[in-house]
Amino acid sequence: CGMLGTMDIQNLLRETIQKALTNLGIEGAHFALEFPTDSAHGDYATNVSMVFAKQLGKNPKELAEEIKIEIEKSLPQEIAHIDIAGPGFINFTLSNTFFVHELNHIEQKGEVYGKSAIHDGKNILIEHSSPNLFKAFHIGHVMNNTVGEAISRLAKFSGAEVKVISYPSDISLGIGKAVYIMLLDGIEKMHSCATDTEKLAYLGECYVRGTKAFEESDEVKTRVRKITKHLYDHIPSEELTAYEAGKEINLDYFKKIVARLGSHFDAFIYESEAGKVGQQIVESNIGSVFTKSEGAVVYEGEKVGLHTRVFINSEGYPTYEAKDVGLMSLKFERYNPDLSIFITDHEQTNYFEVVKSAAGEINPVWAEKTVHRTHGRMSFKGQKMSSRLGGVPLAATLIDTVVEEVKEKNPESTDVSADMIAIGALKLAILRAKAGSNINFDPETSLSFEGDSGPYLQYSIVRAKSVLNKALAQGLSPVFDETKSFGQLERQLTRFPFVVEKSIAEWAPHHVAIYVLELAHLWNSWYGNTHIIDSDKKVAEHNLFIAKQTAQVLENAVRLLGIEIPQSM
Repeated sequence: CGMLGTMDIQNLLRETIQKALTNLGIEGAHFALEFPTDSAHGDYATNVSMVFAKQLGKNPKELAEEIKIEIEKSLPQEIAHIDIAGPGFINFTLSNTFFVHELNHIEQKGEVYGKSAIHDGKNILIEHSSPNLFKAFHIGHVMNNTVGEAISRLAKFSGAEVKVISYPSDISLGIGKAVYIMLLDGIEKMHSCATDTEKLAYLGECYVRGTKAFEESDEVKTRVRKITKHLYDHIPSEELTAYEAGKEINLDYFKKIVARLGSHFDAFIYESEAGKVGQQIVESNIGSVFTKSEGAVVYEGEKVGLHTRVFINSEGYPTYEAKDVGLMSLKFERYNPDLSIFITDHEQTNYFEVVKSAAGEINPVWAEKTVHRTHGRMSFKGQKMSSRLGGVPLAATLIDTVVEEVKEKNPESTDVSADMIAIGALKLAILRAKAGSNINFDPETSLSFEGDSGPYLQYSIVRAKSVLNKALAQGLSPVFDETKSFGQLERQLTRFPFVVEKSIAEWAPHHVAIYVLELAHLWNSWYGNTHIIDSDKKVAEHNLFIAKQTAQVLENAVRLLGIEIPQSM
């Protein structure tokens, strides 16, 4: 019979363990199957004996031996041998025949090696990088974009049809404040700015000045509220003209900065659209889902163990909560997704628990098919970096500052490669952290070609490709010697599909980031200890085959993280 692939081998191991449990009269099958911490202990490990030992009143190690003996009565060809370790872990070492099959599989599949079919035929909608227009696109948006883009790529790698949208905050009281200053100065002032950067800086200044003026004058408050209502109602006016000019500049900048980060959007749903829909939904569910309270409309979250939040305020306007319900409705109306994923700062977790609970009472499908993923906050290590960036830096300022650091360390870098290296460093620093974790960006370690960094991954791939190109120039080509034994590098290569599937199941890109760093370490260690272009042609060709498959898997993993590879480093 044919050999099994990586994902199939896990199913085989689970079925083999379950069969042994059944034969031993043990019911239940909730046990873990993971990679051992130390690869010398085998290729897979299970805690099954620890799971069932207590309920059976047995010693875990003794039970592990019983299960091992039962499995060995009909040992599948894919398993070379079984060992017991520690307090009762059962470790499986796979046969060389399996690794021959899987390494050939990498060669055959190439850039789609590791691709999952878990969401074949499904529609997945992803929303991320949602800017507040008239306010700067800052470091928090970079983190959101990085996580959102990686999850989007995982979704596409899962076999799904994926749509990616952004949810810009296009009309708010804050924007009304900015428009008030634009009209006070005269819209000509913005148009007189020489560059888009100057126009953006001016609009940001309008936001700050408008906020200050609003706080200091009741007359300004009345005027700003009137402006905001004109914008909400889309009434043709000088306010609307000024607003649309500012919106266009901000959207254009947003599209350019996310393109620089390596992502794009299929569509936008604007907060102004969602607000109107959300208000209608909330008002039509007063008495069933929502309650009137002191002139406002609230959701009493305490009834489900959460907290009360206002969905329509006492002035009759929809709050962010109502707008998010409207957004949910528009997402399902326009895209009918099997799964709707959105990404925010982790500090919004409690807020969205309430919104999702309220939305689920209106339409259970919205809550059932909606997944919320989060990211943390970024701070900076090193006085030089902190002093350059200040408090909450703009996205472009952050990237440009890291680019300067790259060029200081590597003066020969081109503008294109320096940009790729800088963005790669930022992305890996963000993505290697578990969802919701804060990170401290250190340019010394994050830009190193020798540590756990984006540039280290990029350099590892460039190095592998360079080896292959030099070999080709010498008339050598990769040829697999299937009689060779396999070490840690080859074993790590074959684990990629498992890591991808785990990342998709949890929508957690950090699994891929951690995996690919370990693969890069193994590759560079192997590279340093192996005469790749050996005097023996057959040995050299086999080494090149391993180098080729390593370069392929490294590139597949890094591509999932949204990190681009320079031509040279």
